[in-house]
Amino acid sequence: MNFVPTEIEDVILVETPIYRDARGYFLETYHARKFQDAGLGVGFVQDNHSYSVRGVLRGLHAQLQRPQGKLVRAILGEIYDVAVDLRPGSATFGRWVARSLSSANGHQLYVPPGFAHGFYVVSDEAHVEYKCTALYDPADEISVAWNDPEIGVAWPGAEPLLNAKDRAAPRLAEILQRLEAYR
Repeated sequence: MNFVPTEIEDVILVETPIYRDARGYFLETYHARKFQDAGLGVGFVQDNHSYSVRGVLRGLHAQLQRPQGKLVRAILGEIYDVAVDLRPGSATFGRWVARSLSSANGHQLYVPPGFAHGFYVVSDEAHVEYKCTALYDPADEISVAWNDPEIGVAWPGAEPLLNAKDRAAPRLAEILQRLEAYR
């Protein structure tokens, strides 16, 4: 495994070697000691699996009181995976980073606690799995508008398929006080 820093400190691209042969392939997606040696001594407590079709955008989501770190990977298809820094006082607050995660490249993105997360499905369909460092709590969840111009994420699709919650998500400026309360 290769742990590659991104433009935002603490968001890490995990490059996973894929061993291919005539039978298919094998890859190691998580190894506690290797993650610990890379400075990511995280404890995962929940695994999630999402299925989506081309053009679906899920996000941007975070939790306030019990923020989740996430290790995200596409097990089938390709996604454009995005992390937005929501840590008040951070030098990169409101900035975003994105990477292409696919079943072909085997890459994973570690999104630390304190970040909003979302992804856009680039392929015809995608199965996405992610490990979480805290349990999901719907009462603690916040959403940020996927198209907030102050954040300016350059999504690959202009007219994504969204659920009602993501269509109605407020801009970052509208939830700033809530974020500051958990600083």
